[in-house]
Amino acid sequence: MIDPRLHVISKRLEKIKKIIAVSGGKGGIGKSTVASVLALCMTKNGYKTGLLDLDLSGPSTHIILGIKGAYPEEDKGLIPPEIHGIKYMSIIYFAGNNPSPLRGSDISNIIIELLTITIWDQLDVLILDMPPGISDSILDVIRLIKKMNFLVVTIPSKVAIGVMKKEMKILMELNIPVMGVLENMRIKESPLLSDMMSDLNIPVLGTINFDQTIEDATGNMDKLIETDFYKQLDRIFNTRIKDKL
Repeated sequence: MIDPRLHVISKRLEKIKKIIAVSGGKGGIGKSTVASVLALCMTKNGYKTGLLDLDLSGPSTHIILGIKGAYPEEDKGLIPPEIHGIKYMSIIYFAGNNPSPLRGSDISNIIIELLTITIWDQLDVLILDMPPGISDSILDVIRLIKKMNFLVVTIPSKVAIGVMKKEMKILMELNIPVMGVLENMRIKESPLLSDMMSDLNIPVLGTINFDQTIEDATGNMDKLIETDFYKQLDRIFNTRIKDKL
């Protein structure tokens, strides 16, 4: 039986010019922070931006951006609230702060439901915060959203880069466009990432040095935009990402 919701998804996304999936092979590499702060950078640079948290088991973008007390409006679907200028949607509107131990078909069903019920306004960019690794969630999103580019985050670790390379190869085998790789939490210079990406012909978009202030700024937008993390990501956006939109 064909799921009728699948035909609705493309209509829900038709007003969006660019969809960027922020992904990464390992957990704990700052992927959600990059997705959240990148959405903030784009908004501050005048781009109409949406952020959809698809890390169903560990949604955290609402914590990073300090989102509280805002909920979607219902009008033949759900209209995401605008917070800090960002149109924001997440499973937290339904699950709250309760754990979501999901598996198999439950994950697919929730992703389809979120994409079906969410009514996005005209957007320049929709950023998807993806779960780590190549999981059911990512394969579902690749299946359901056709016009999507990946921005892959890693840290300068042999383990993280090795796992990220596997993810990259899968994306390339599926012919999914990859905008490039962003190196996060760098402490010292290393040619490891650039050498590996050169072999795959994937650009390194930039590097964000480890910023000790980001933890204290988490949840406070005014503090976030004063961090070196924000300033470095804003520079990368204006020099390496903006022209790809």
